[in-house]
Amino acid sequence: MLAKDIKTGTVVVHDGNPVIIQGISVQSPSARGAATLYKFRARNVVTKNKVDITMKGTDLLNEADFVRRDVQLMYTDATHMFLMDKEDFQQYELPLEDVEDQVGYITEGLEGMRAMIYNDACVGLELPASVELAIAQCDPGVKGNSATSRSKPATMETGLVVQVPEYIKEGERLKIDTRTGDFLSRA
Repeated sequence: MLAKDIKTGTVVVHDGNPVIIQGISVQSPSARGAATLYKFRARNVVTKNKVDITMKGTDLLNEADFVRRDVQLMYTDATHMFLMDKEDFQQYELPLEDVEDQVGYITEGLEGMRAMIYNDACVGLELPASVELAIAQCDPGVKGNSATSRSKPATMETGLVVQVPEYIKEGERLKIDTRTGDFLSRA
């Protein structure tokens, strides 16, 4: 897989170890003919250590051999999230610190959530591209401000805070992009 094609959440092999990509920054060249650099912030799947990888866009990384299984949320406690495989009903646990940036998108009954299984252990989650969440708290829009495209913060049912347009009201269901955390549309 080319470095320029790697997305957040992809699991690749780096130095013989599987790592999950958690963040990407692109550094454009300042000189003519120089290569664009891709800087990846990753976490080693086995040891949980953070790894920084810098590559040119044409460099190659192999995708790790993982099994992806459809799962559903059973429950969470103070330290772990418990998931159940939809096919064979096997249960997996995942530390909340490993999925802290994804917890705000996960609800009971979320369809399309997949667990990444490596050596019979759940090492990460893949979420669908967008999820539907209800607004738990949102300030009312100010009358007369509809001419401008201003936004306001809205707290979703999971505690996630999303910037939404002023016309959105409390209690509405919204589509939220799980990759960027942006408001997409009403559901």
